[in-house]
Amino acid sequence: MIEKYQEQFSRLKFENNQPGVLEVVFSGPNLNAVDEPTHSEIPAVWTVIDKDPAVRAVVVRGEGKAFSAGGDFGLIDKQIEDYGFRMQIMRESKELFYNLVNCSKPIISAIHGPAVGAGLVVALMADISIAAHDARIIDGHTRLGVAAGDHAVVWPLFCGMPKAKYLLLTCKEISGQDAERAGLVSLSVPKEELLDTAREIAKGLSEGAQEAIRWTKYSLNGWYRQNSSIFDVSLGLEFLGFGGGDVVEGVASHRERRKPSFGTEVHS
Repeated sequence: MIEKYQEQFSRLKFENNQPGVLEVVFSGPNLNAVDEPTHSEIPAVWTVIDKDPAVRAVVVRGEGKAFSAGGDFGLIDKQIEDYGFRMQIMRESKELFYNLVNCSKPIISAIHGPAVGAGLVVALMADISIAAHDARIIDGHTRLGVAAGDHAVVWPLFCGMPKAKYLLLTCKEISGQDAERAGLVSLSVPKEELLDTAREIAKGLSEGAQEAIRWTKYSLNGWYRQNSSIFDVSLGLEFLGFGGGDVVEGVASHRERRKPSFGTEVHS
């Protein structure tokens, strides 16, 4: 099963540890940070999985100490400097959202360590999201100096508007255990039970009534489709911000490990 995936998607890893279950693994330097080629592969893999009759369920996880630390500095720098590249990344971000929504196969995420950025989109938009108690879930968009575009629809649907505003506006970190209490993830378990739990759920889904499971997923994802116009606007506002001055200061402060000093001029 995995050979064709590994040939087509060189930046991701794949495993097949039980019949009908494909494991998609974030694997790379700097806590599985997302670089330019990886950002292109993450949305594309779901359309291939959707059409693969051998796959009945998916587990997505991170290798090593993290799920994914989000976009690397090279990816962010290039978006700031290159308008055409910024539009490419915006298109890929849009495709990631819609390809996850429209993938008919049930997706289970196993979240441990830091989960940030594009990786966090996958972690939370999985049909069943399982977080280790000590997982570190962080949306850092406003700390970087851009709008939380690719999260601004998902979080209110999961944990309600008050909690979503608190977490997205402040960039406060939330543990896996607290994320379950807030409704941001489906389940939280001790770290040592995480992968076994994800695999057990995937096994049950892979052995279940496939049309019933897929049609239920399609019906439930109507909530995403109904709110897709909000997503499109919020994503556009995020990438508009990559052309402004705040993101330059945000990146510099991350590199220099200091508090950012954003300008006070507002154009909205």
